[in-house]
Amino acid sequence: MALFPQSALQPGVRKREVFGWAMYDFANSGYTTVVITAVFAAYFVGGIAKGAPWGPFAWTVALSISYAIVMFTMPAIGAWADLHAAKKRVLAMATTGCVAGTAALALTSDIGGMSAVALAMALVIVSNTFYSYGESLTGAFLPELATAEGMGKVSGWGWAFGYLGGMLALGLCLAYVLWAQARGLPAAHFVPVTMLITAAIYGVAACATFALLPERAVPQAAAGRQGAWQQLGATFREARAYRDFMWLLACTVCYQGGVAVAITLAAIYAEQVIGFVASETMMLIFVLNIAAALGAFGFGYLQDRLGHKPSLAGTLVAWIVVCVIAASVSTKGGFWWAATIAGLAMGSSQSAGRAMTGVLAPPRQLAEFFGLWTFATRLASIVGPLSYGAITWATGGNQRIAILATSVLFVGGLALLLPIDLQRGRAAALRRENA
Repeated sequence: MALFPQSALQPGVRKREVFGWAMYDFANSGYTTVVITAVFAAYFVGGIAKGAPWGPFAWTVALSISYAIVMFTMPAIGAWADLHAAKKRVLAMATTGCVAGTAALALTSDIGGMSAVALAMALVIVSNTFYSYGESLTGAFLPELATAEGMGKVSGWGWAFGYLGGMLALGLCLAYVLWAQARGLPAAHFVPVTMLITAAIYGVAACATFALLPERAVPQAAAGRQGAWQQLGATFREARAYRDFMWLLACTVCYQGGVAVAITLAAIYAEQVIGFVASETMMLIFVLNIAAALGAFGFGYLQDRLGHKPSLAGTLVAWIVVCVIAASVSTKGGFWWAATIAGLAMGSSQSAGRAMTGVLAPPRQLAEFFGLWTFATRLASIVGPLSYGAITWATGGNQRIAILATSVLFVGGLALLLPIDLQRGRAAALRRENA
């Protein structure tokens, strides 16, 4: 608990509440680490799609469909949760949906042909949609727990806990994969088991969140006379009052598109371009998570000291360097360097974006504004991976060109970061709150 100095927390917030909140990051990170990044992504392309040229594109299509669903539903879900003080209740439903969808992915190895492709895509859509809901809702608790001055630290703690959870899930899965491979068992045997391990860790660890994190919000008077879509429409009509937040959303679409490429396609790139085998890929992602945890934790303190905006700019420069290295190296050792820098940049850039959203969100509209942030991150998750998949397909499978093109997204993020004035945006949010 010494990790959580009381000075970074809102008055009346207890350290165990922050621990419970951070444990949700611990719980859900195994899903992205094992399913989206390290294991199931590569298995889908190489095992279910049998290495077909359309495999990476089909994978990105499934993810993009889930992100489109989230984009057009999460802001309204967030507005409803704000009006009814129901963030925790909706979070519980999202958690149940993702855990069940992840466990069901174990069934895909029992089916062959295009039926397996269709089932896998459907289950990825379901599980990733619910995962995204959960990520948005847990972020909406952040401003209730942390002060504006401590937002970077607390967000960093959460991301660091998340990467620890991802490492736990991946470590257990890696141990089982190595055991299975030593006995000559195929991926169709050990991949389903890793899905069950991931689902179990998610469900068990999330129980700490629901036990320790209270719902501090109270139902709003407008809940009885105004629906979620009406509330969301009012926010968009007043968008000029939140111009710095709108610039942040545009910036997020760009740079998170590049981050989404790293999360969803790193294992595919490592295996198909650099020549990693499954166990090497899992070890690579494991080390990447260690770097990301250190980056998120240490960066949170640096972010509160230097400021959110210059800190985020530094991470985007690091991402550009990663893209250039990954596109140019041909050895496993060279790719390890790119992955290590990517890990440090990944934890810090994602933590910074969440903290900046917390600074700019009006206190009575936290879930709604984090829903809008989720809209931006999921739009980015469509733009980035789909662009990568399309460029790969158009160039006859040349993923080096695709990864180099990804650097353009980080350059765009830097350009869109420049107009943001956090002090002006925070003042605007508080004025609207008190109006």
